[in-house]
Parts: sequence; structure tokens; C-alpha cells
Amino acid sequence: MTSTFRLLPLLGLSAALACTAAPAFAQDSKTDATVEADHSSLTIGVGGAYMPSYEGSNDYVLTPAVAARGKVHDFSFFTRNTQLYVNAIPSPPGPGVDFELGPIVGINFNRTSRIVDPQVRALGERKLALEAGGFIGIGKTGLITSDYDNLTVRVAYVHDVSGIYKSYVITPQIQYTTPLSRKAFVGLSASADYAGTGYATAYYDVDAAGALRSGLPVFTGRKGWKDVTFGVIGGHALTGDLLHGLGLFFTGSYSRMENDFAASPVTRIVGSPNQWFGAIGLGYTF
Repeated sequence: MTSTFRLLPLLGLSAALACTAAPAFAQDSKTDATVEADHSSLTIGVGGAYMPSYEGSNDYVLTPAVAARGKVHDFSFFTRNTQLYVNAIPSPPGPGVDFELGPIVGINFNRTSRIVDPQVRALGERKLALEAGGFIGIGKTGLITSDYDNLTVRVAYVHDVSGIYKSYVITPQIQYTTPLSRKAFVGLSASADYAGTGYATAYYDVDAAGALRSGLPVFTGRKGWKDVTFGVIGGHALTGDLLHGLGLFFTGSYSRMENDFAASPVTRIVGSPNQWFGAIGLGYTF
């Protein structure tokens, strides 16, 4: 986490923005201008988050957050965590099947600052890592509750291009959102992260020098499933509806650290494999 305003596009907040940007609730009497507007939109959200001070920490911090979602002539983009996804396949408005394929760019803030635990702090801060990769997915709008609920499944891959952890993270994701009315929606999500050995080395290993400084035992981690996350999201329009105007959004999630990422001393001894997250924010759709 950065010591100043953290540019943190939240998973849940971004998912919430995704719903507000969706072309749901078609008017009975749309004008040509309204139909054209559905092909391009922008939603920006800001809020506050309560989250672990690093992945695996049992100390929590409050931090500001920002997220965005939109599309230009049916080409969509959205933020997830600290990553930007851009879909190179256009997704027209309305019920149907949407395919996703495109690039990802992101920033990894893990253990860059604001580490509360003194033993983990003694291991040293990490430099900010730049990530790049891609994703593929498929979504269906109009599935269970109405023509406007959505189920999306995707897989993302990013690699460290800055030489900080010199490895990769693979993330399968599934998300379901449904409108409750023109002004409210809820959603559920699940995801998991599979991280390479370089990720484990950079953020979870304790070498001999680090053990002397921190008092933690020496530990060497290997690649594997890093965590599994389950989340809930929701939102309510304060002005207009879910398509236009100001809205209130909330999200919460639970993550369970796995394998060597849970066995590392920074998680097992001075942290916790159980990770909780909560956020609330305001978003405006143009």
C-alpha cells in the first residue's frame, strides 16, 4: 500500500461499476439518442476500504480507493484490483452472449509500505511491481432472473515486467450480478490466484539475513494456489437509476490463503490465512 492516496481499483467496487455500466432496464420508448448512448459510457467511483496491510497480514488499515468502468463504441474496459482490463471484442447492448479477450496492465503494491507488524517490516519493503498480461472470458446477459442479470467467467494471466518478483499470477474468476429494480442490484463473485515461485520468493520467503533481523524462522516457498476469494457486492442509485447518475456501492469479501503462502511465517506466525475486506463508495455514471 502506498503511504499517500492509493490508486486501488477495488474488486467489488469495480464489479459494482460494471453493473451500472451495463445496458440494463431498456426504456419502453427509447429515443435514437438514448440508444446511441448505450454503446459508450463511463462510470467512475471513489470510496474507502478496510483491508489487510499486506497479503497475509492480521493488521488492517483504512485506505482510499478509486475504480472505473466504461466502453467506447461497445469496446469495454474496467478495473479489477490494481489492474486495468481492456476487452478487444465489442459487446453490443442487450441480452446475449459476450466474449472477452484483451490485454491487462497493472501495479502490485503488496508490501510496498504501511506494514504494521514490526517483524514483517524488519524484512524490508518491496518495490512497486509492474504487471502485464491478458485475459479471456465469456459472459451471458439474460440468464436467470431477467433479461438483465449477468454471469461472466474469465481467466486472467499477468507477469511481472519490472523484475520485482519475476514471475506470474493466473486468476480464474466467476461473477454473477442481478438487478433488483431500476435502482438496486446485488452480486456474488469467486476467484482464485495461482502464483509462481518468484511471487512466493519475493513476498513470503524469509532468508537467513531476514531471520536475524526479524526473529522469524527461515522459510522458502514454492509456486501453487495462493488464495481463494468469495465476495458480495451491491449498489443503489441515489439519483437517476443504475444507468445514469450518482450511486452508492458496497462490497465485502473473504479470502483464504493456501499452501506455502499460508505456511510462510509472515502469514502463519505474525499474520493470518483468513483475509477480510470491506469497502463502500460513490460512483457516477455519465
